[in-house]
Amino acid sequence: MKFKTKSILLLIFFLFVKNEIFSQEILEKQFEYAKSLYNKEQYFDSITEFKRLLFFDSSHKFNFLADNYIGDAYKMGAKFSDAIHYYTLAEINAKNYNDLFLAKVNIIRVNILRRTTDRALQLLDSLDNDGRFLNRKKEISYWKGWTFIFADKWNMASEEFAIIDSNKTLQKLCEKVDKEKYSVVFAQIISHLIPGAGQFYTGHYLSGLMSLAWNGLWGYLAVKAFINNRIFDGFMITNFLWLRFYNGNLQNSKNFAEERNLKITNKALGYLQFDYVGTKP
Repeated sequence: MKFKTKSILLLIFFLFVKNEIFSQEILEKQFEYAKSLYNKEQYFDSITEFKRLLFFDSSHKFNFLADNYIGDAYKMGAKFSDAIHYYTLAEINAKNYNDLFLAKVNIIRVNILRRTTDRALQLLDSLDNDGRFLNRKKEISYWKGWTFIFADKWNMASEEFAIIDSNKTLQKLCEKVDKEKYSVVFAQIISHLIPGAGQFYTGHYLSGLMSLAWNGLWGYLAVKAFINNRIFDGFMITNFLWLRFYNGNLQNSKNFAEERNLKITNKALGYLQFDYVGTKP
């Protein structure tokens, strides 16, 4: 009787172990299949298969990897909110500090891409102050640099990239862009003092000459009217002509400086997108 009981228990144990091994093999195959779809850039099909894996993985062995891949796939499809959701799940399911750091950085990278740069900087400061990641300071500076690029703060980006000895390419690029950019404030200040000066500063010489000429003309006519005691004419010229052209000159100086800056930054961003070889957000 005891022998039969032992035999039955051994059989049950054997079947349980065999079933567990068999289940793990199926889960491994499912993971590899989902990953192959991701590698083929079939991102939304891979999401379906990774979610199927998560549903059947009662041991939670694949939680971190699957959540991270789903986050990556959603990011590739520009579904940024969904990507952050799954990266957050990956962060919860991280098995070690390396996994945890990866998940946190992935969340930061999505925030950089969708230009929620204030949030990205908050998360980076939190990482910087976390004692668990003291050996990851250069990586944190790297992503701070990218965050400042997308925040259009190229001088601050160059300072962060300067910390990373091996990455002078990005530092030099940021310094170059910062030097080439026009000062919107300066363009408006000089336009206040001399109409058309802001346009000259940004290389729009014809517009600058026109602003200077029209402001000079209406200013002259307004002053002449006041001198000749034609007060009403003086006010009409001042309010409806001179001030109009004067304010237009100020607005143009601002618009031209911003337009020039946009071209400079877009050229730099185009280089980073298509020609820069290195890890990107």
